[in-house]
Amino acid sequence: MAFVACIVPVCPMRKEAAHRTEMVSELLFGEVAEVIEESKAFTKLRSVYEGYEGWCQTSQLTSIDVLQANQSTNLLTAEWVAAIDFNGHPMQLPMGSSLGLLSGDKGKIGQYSVTYNRKTWNPSTVLFSGEAMKIFSLQYLNTPYLWGGRSVFGIDCSGFVQQVFCFFNKKLPRDASQQATEGEVVGFLQEAQCGDLAFFDNEEGQITHVGLLLNAETIIHASGKVRIDRIDNMGIVNTDTGERTHRLRIIKRYFGR
Repeated sequence: MAFVACIVPVCPMRKEAAHRTEMVSELLFGEVAEVIEESKAFTKLRSVYEGYEGWCQTSQLTSIDVLQANQSTNLLTAEWVAAIDFNGHPMQLPMGSSLGLLSGDKGKIGQYSVTYNRKTWNPSTVLFSGEAMKIFSLQYLNTPYLWGGRSVFGIDCSGFVQQVFCFFNKKLPRDASQQATEGEVVGFLQEAQCGDLAFFDNEEGQITHVGLLLNAETIIHASGKVRIDRIDNMGIVNTDTGERTHRLRIIKRYFGR
């Protein structure tokens, strides 16, 4: 079994081994993946974090040994963008990048030396609270929507809630339809609390969208950009246009109160 780590701020994960194909997700710096298959310029990977699969450009990865992969912690960068020294050169990392392969504030990822001396976040030592989740979610405000995105440089709806939950040591699957299968049902919107997730469906009844509830009347979600809108029993109402944009299907809770 071979493992690699991402050595660029954001590494696109594509459906096929070609740049022109759909981006299905991303790896953030330092994240580890298992190698499934290799081609000339791309490597098919399975993300260790949530098991998602796709093709990444091989030059944006470095091989790591099994021991290092298994010893990785869940330490994260905590600033919106933070600088590291990567092999003697500066690199800007998006919030939520993985520092789990480092030993303290420096170390090696594969053959590359890395030094990081900015603010960090250890999800394993954090107690969940709605207010803390709100603080992290608001840092993504106005991030542009990007299909398959998982960072403050561009993010989709399920990537957004997945990343916010990551800061509280709660792993969510990658896609909204998968996320909706977990958690406990909240029977009524009026019972919703900050940190609950609301899911929305299309005409065929398929879950196509997810957002994070700030309270029973307000939701933050990635739609065009990460934005705050009103929500009622029918769904989301765009606060700028008054247009109803998403139809509410179900509300789920993932943290005990």
